Amino acid sequence: MPIKIDDRLPARQSLEQENIFVMTNERAAGQDIRPLRIILLNLMPTKIVTETQILRLLSNTPLQVDIELLQVKSHVSKNTPEQHMLRFYRTLDEIRDERFDGMIVTGAPVEMMDFEEIDYWDELCEIFDWAQTHVYSTFNICWGAQAALYHRYGIPKRMLPEKKFGVFAHRPLDLYHPILRGFSEVFFVPHSRHTETRMEDVAHEKDLQILSYSEEAGVHLISDMACRNFYCSGHCEYDSDTLAREYFRDLKKGMDTPMPKNYFPNDDPSKTPLVTWRGAGSLLFQNWLNYFVYQRTPYELTESSMAKESESNK
Repeated sequence: MPIKIDDRLPARQSLEQENIFVMTNERAAGQDIRPLRIILLNLMPTKIVTETQILRLLSNTPLQVDIELLQVKSHVSKNTPEQHMLRFYRTLDEIRDERFDGMIVTGAPVEMMDFEEIDYWDELCEIFDWAQTHVYSTFNICWGAQAALYHRYGIPKRMLPEKKFGVFAHRPLDLYHPILRGFSEVFFVPHSRHTETRMEDVAHEKDLQILSYSEEAGVHLISDMACRNFYCSGHCEYDSDTLAREYFRDLKKGMDTPMPKNYFPNDDPSKTPLVTWRGAGSLLFQNWLNYFVYQRTPYELTESSMAKESESNK
């Protein structure tokens, strides 16, 4: 949360130069507060598991957050009970006229396919376009990030010679960026993917900034220059046993899946993995909610107010 100080205090200038969020008495006195509206576009087949993981991260904040769950209607989920989908999920047609403070787009197990081959690709592109005028800030995860980068900038996903699978060390490239505030100089994130977004492809796009990187796992966190859209290649939302369940599942299928790196103690699959990423994951989502949703979203979510905010952030 921001610190509230007198706007005449000499420390104000130094703090602002360090990107410490400072709220003056004048702004605090006139601030309206309401619950944040966050919509979760869940593209994962195990929707209940993913819901729980994401909601756990969103709950680690003093802010009140109202959640809506969104699905694509052009694809039928085979791994989640139909009753659950009908009861809790909505489609774009049902929320088209509503506006949200934030949207989270999950990954999906379709990365080996070309984007245009996916049965819900056109609908997903429509959701991305709708979000530009109906959602203030988006946070895109793994394949969801790759899809958004491809749709908005034409940035391709590149095949890896071997599956990137495990928990890897990352470094912030801008410790003063608000979304990385409080991060250590090294933090850990799980990855599970066959493709990547390469640094050289992102570097050609002037509207994008790479915020964190891993020597082993590559580009991790990207932001547009207005900080309205974030793209994350890792899975800080994963449970302690997520990689283990995926590994043993693949082995049971007879797949030649490598053991997840830096995960099982002493690379012994019989031992319980140690969670090394939970703190960084919680902090990442707290910072996103606080600095780029709560602090920036207009109190009245109208088309004109959001357009005004977009212009002010250019």
